Parts: sequence; structure tokens; C-alpha cells
Amino acid sequence: MEQTELISLAKEAHGKAYTPYSKFNVGAALLMKSGKVYLGCNIENAAYPVTICAERTAIFKAISEGEYDFDQLAVVADTERPVPPCGSCRQVLSEFFTKETLIHTSNLTGDIKTITMEELLPFSFAASDMEKNKN
Repeated sequence: MEQTELISLAKEAHGKAYTPYSKFNVGAALLMKSGKVYLGCNIENAAYPVTICAERTAIFKAISEGEYDFDQLAVVADTERPVPPCGSCRQVLSEFFTKETLIHTSNLTGDIKTITMEELLPFSFAASDMEKNKN
């Protein structure tokens, strides 16, 4: 799948966001190695801490369907620059993506910045950091 097609799907998900409070829609499209795509949008709640971001929605949908072979992710929002994932999403992405996984960040005007997971969150906390405590 081409980068532009994945970004177009993220824009489609952007339009489905539930954002009555911030009015800040975000869409994500997660391509699996199987070729399947999971869409996600942010879903707000009056109790803000239980709000979920588009990236995590897409990842959790894939995992709930038993898919773990992630290929690449596109994220879109109405921002001046290509929208970067928030800190919470970065940590979740680092749990499931390899350091080489591509993340296409974009905005509604078509600006695109593609980065790897390692570039997005260098020196991330990982499961291997807890190895000592498993004994």
C-alpha cells in the first residue's frame, strides 16, 4: 500500500472522531503485514483522562482481533505541521512496533513527515528493562 493511500484512510478516520470538547479530530490508519488496515479516531469523554487517541484506538482494534504484525502507521490532524503522536501513544507504539516501523505524520493540507519508531521515541522504556525483575 502506498503512503498516500494510507494517509487518505487516516483522513477518513479523522472525520469519524468524537471530539465535542476539544474539537481536535485525529485519524489513524494502521497497516498490518497481512495487508489489513485498522482505522482509529480519537474519542473524547467529559472525564478527559479516559479519552483515547486515534493511534491507540487503531492498535487496540488490531490486537483485539489477534493481529500483531504491524507494518506502518499514518496519523492525520488539522494542524500546521504534520501531527506527531502524543507521549502516551508513543509509549504504546513502542510496545508493539519495531524500531524500524514507519510512521507517516500528516495534516489536512498534505504536509507529510515520515519517521521511524526509533526517531519518534529514542531510548524508550521497553519490556527488556524489566528483565531483572523476572527472576
